[in-house]
Amino acid sequence: MTVFDIVGEEAILAGDATDAYFDRTETTLRHAGKNPHVVAEVTADQFPDGGFELFAGLKDAAHLLEGHDVDVDAIPEGRLFDGGPVMRIEGDYLEFARLETSLLGFLSHASGIATAALETRQAAPDSQVLSFGARHVHPSMAAMVERSALVAGLDGISHVAAGEVLGREASGTMPHALMIAFGRGNQEQAWQAFDEAVDEDVPRIALCDTYSDEKDEVVRAVEALGDRLSGVRLDTTSSRRGDFRHICREVRWELEARGEDGVDIFVSGGLGPSDLRQLRDVVDGFGVGGYISNANPVDFALDIVEVDGEPAAKRGKLSGVKEVYRTADGGHHVGLRGHDAPADAEALLQPLVRDGDIVADDLFDLDAATARAVDDAALTGFSRDE
Repeated sequence: MTVFDIVGEEAILAGDATDAYFDRTETTLRHAGKNPHVVAEVTADQFPDGGFELFAGLKDAAHLLEGHDVDVDAIPEGRLFDGGPVMRIEGDYLEFARLETSLLGFLSHASGIATAALETRQAAPDSQVLSFGARHVHPSMAAMVERSALVAGLDGISHVAAGEVLGREASGTMPHALMIAFGRGNQEQAWQAFDEAVDEDVPRIALCDTYSDEKDEVVRAVEALGDRLSGVRLDTTSSRRGDFRHICREVRWELEARGEDGVDIFVSGGLGPSDLRQLRDVVDGFGVGGYISNANPVDFALDIVEVDGEPAAKRGKLSGVKEVYRTADGGHHVGLRGHDAPADAEALLQPLVRDGDIVADDLFDLDAATARAVDDAALTGFSRDE
C-alpha cells in the first residue's frame, strides 16, 4: 500500500499503468503467435476544421517510448494542430501496445491545459499572466500543469515543487490567510511584517481586499509601505465584486491621485479569457487558475493505420500513413505519405525516436516550445478574442 493514491513512475515505465484490455490483447496475440508490424497514429480529429489546439506533453511521451524498439515521429511541442496525426509510431505492435493508455494520458491532458493557457495568454498579450491553478489538481500532476502553462507562454507559475522539477522559480506573495492571522483592522501589520520577513527579491505586492473596500485597503497599503510597495493584488470573491472593472479603475485613480503611478495592479480569482479581455487595459497582471488547470483533455486516440505494409483502419478512421503540414497562409493540411505536399508548406512531423533512442530532445525543450507557440499563434491567427 502507498500513502497516497498515486501510480508511480516505475509502473508507468513498465507498462503497468494500462487498461486491462491491453493485458488481454497481449495474452491473446502471444497465444496466437501474432505480432504484426504496424504504423499507429495519435489523432484527435481526422480532418482540419479550423479549431486549432496546442500540442504539449511530448517530453513525458518521449521518455515513455524510449527503450522500446520503435520509430516515432511527432510534431514539436508548442505547435498548433488541427486534425491529422500529432504522433506516428512504427514497430511491432507488442513493443508498445500496453503503453497506449499512459501515452494518450500524457498528451491529452497536457495539450488540453496548454490550449486553455494559450487562450488565456492571447486574451491579454501585453499583461503579465501567471498560472495559479495547481491547487485545483492532484499534487502529483502539478508539474505537468505548470509546464503546460509555460509552453503556452505564461509568465510564471505558483507551485514550489513543480518549479523545482522544471527549473523555474515559483511566484506569489501573500494569501488571505496571512492577513486574517493578524486580525481584522491589522492589515498594516501584516503588510509590514511581510516586508520585513521575505527576501528582498520578492516583489512587495500587498493583498488588498480582505476586510474592507479594495480602494481603502490599497490606500492604506501605500501609506504603510511607501516606496517599497511594488503592486497590489485584488482577489475579491465573485459574490462581492459588483463591477470589477469599475473597482479596478477606482483603485488606479486613487494610486495616480497620490503619485503612485508605478504601483502595479494584479487581479486573480476565478478569471478566464473573457475577464482578461475586459480588464487588460486597467490592470497590469493576472493570476489565472481553474480555467487553465481544469481544462478538458484533448480527445486523442491511437489507431493502427497500416499492418505489414498494407493500409488498415477501423470504421470511421482514415487508413494509410499520413503527413501533416503548416501551409504558407497558416493553415493545416493532412495528406497521405508519398503524395505531393502543398506548395511552400512545412512538414510538421519530425523524427523523435529511432530504434528506441530519443534522437531530437529539442522537440520538447521548454523554451523552444514556448517560442513555437508564440510564433504559431501569430501565423495561424489563433485567438479567442470574441
